Amino acid sequence: MIRNKRLFYVLATLLFLLPTLILLLQSLSETWRFQTGEGLRFQLDSYSVLLSDPKLWSATGWSIGIGAGVLFINLVIGIMTGKALATLSFKGKPFVEAIILAPILIPVLAIAMGLHLFMIRIGLADTVLGVIIIHLVPTVPYSIKIFQNAYRQLGSPMLEQPLILGSNPLHQLFTIELPLMKPAIRSVTFLTIVISLSQYAITAIIGGGRIITLPMVFFPFLDTANSSIMAAFSIWFSMIPLALYVLVEILLLLLPYTIMPWRK
Repeated sequence: MIRNKRLFYVLATLLFLLPTLILLLQSLSETWRFQTGEGLRFQLDSYSVLLSDPKLWSATGWSIGIGAGVLFINLVIGIMTGKALATLSFKGKPFVEAIILAPILIPVLAIAMGLHLFMIRIGLADTVLGVIIIHLVPTVPYSIKIFQNAYRQLGSPMLEQPLILGSNPLHQLFTIELPLMKPAIRSVTFLTIVISLSQYAITAIIGGGRIITLPMVFFPFLDTANSSIMAAFSIWFSMIPLALYVLVEILLLLLPYTIMPWRK
């Protein structure tokens, strides 16, 4: 057991912490290449260039708002649909599961082009709501499968016992199901936010250039060969999923049966 824990810490350091540290050092220094033998020369010019972009703050705000909206809808749809698929048996269930996974198999750009015409007709084109809806296409299938597996692990007896004891479905959700599905909620949170933030083409199509998110600000920086600026933007970009993840963790602390200092 101790050996496995040490192996985990070593792999986590090599695969996550070390690259992150290198990226952070690169963002705080001039362009550096280790093969030249030169040391790091620290500066903050990369962040000055980044913060001087007039669209950065508005794009960050849009990205946070869209990411939070997509996450909330994913949690609602994922929990409801995942529970139904895990606990109910009905004719055509394999076909329904295949249809749910279809957006992953079909190019999202093709779906966005078709939905764009529909959103123009109903007035959702060039709106935040339209962008949130199109971001559900590549994220909802993952959320449904994650919660479906979570409910399967809970098992039907665990879900039936509260109802037998007189609990209503809403009370059962917040006192039993959600506290037991914290790992699934964490997985959906991080996966959904990262996928939503990385969408460039479908955001540009449905947003019509009015809804500017961080990927749309990021792409012009690709024209520069300054790796320090790219590293600084990557650090800035990574703060959003981390911040939303921390917010979700704080909300999870409010669930019943969470060990907290003020609870006995």
